[in-house]
Amino acid sequence: MMFKALSSDFLKIRGKGIWFLIFLGPLGIIAMQALNYGLRYDYLTQRYAGRLWETLLADIQMFVPISLFLGVTLVSSLLAHIEHQTNAWKQLLALPISRNAVFFSKFAISFLLLTLSCMVLAIGVAALGLSLRFGMETMPIGSILRLSFLPFAASLPALALFLWLCMLLKNQAVPITLGVLAAIGSVFTSLISGTLSKMLPLNWPMFGYIGPRQELFVAAGFAAGCVICLMGTLHFIKKDVN
Repeated sequence: MMFKALSSDFLKIRGKGIWFLIFLGPLGIIAMQALNYGLRYDYLTQRYAGRLWETLLADIQMFVPISLFLGVTLVSSLLAHIEHQTNAWKQLLALPISRNAVFFSKFAISFLLLTLSCMVLAIGVAALGLSLRFGMETMPIGSILRLSFLPFAASLPALALFLWLCMLLKNQAVPITLGVLAAIGSVFTSLISGTLSKMLPLNWPMFGYIGPRQELFVAAGFAAGCVICLMGTLHFIKKDVN
């Protein structure tokens, strides 16, 4: 049943612009850094000689949380909008398929698409560094993979929450506005010092990559994402969807 729901959803997203969005985020980040280093290559390579890869990752890391929050919001909205636009919810839920399979299918596709986006980011970072002649022998493969995937794992609560909202609300302006505010807020809340900053889920993607005990923020994000996904599923099962 779950496989049928996934197959159906993959067919629905063909030609809907979602694939373009998946590549746009990571490639946009890479393009900004390519422009930055292209304009100031001599200055940057001389000033940060010996730690070029580390500097590149530090320049990229500030944009990853923003891109993630925007990504989870837009992907969730586009997936739900396919059903809202065609008024297909009642027809879909009338089929011999459980509601929890419908919800989990949407979540699984969102997760897979954003994981692909993280893979594109990792490949793009490596390709950019090599094209800038930073050297393959000093490439920090582990750091690149952590930067690309750990913040996403820590942002799973946002994915589950925004997917839940997008599936229940026909007017996508509300979840999209919240997603944009979350993306902007992740920049300013990261400036808060102390325990409060670490307790805010908006900061978990950033702390999932930098700082001590990164695994705690990744685990917290994964656990909270599972809980919110379960809550969304239970609510979706009981609620009428127009």
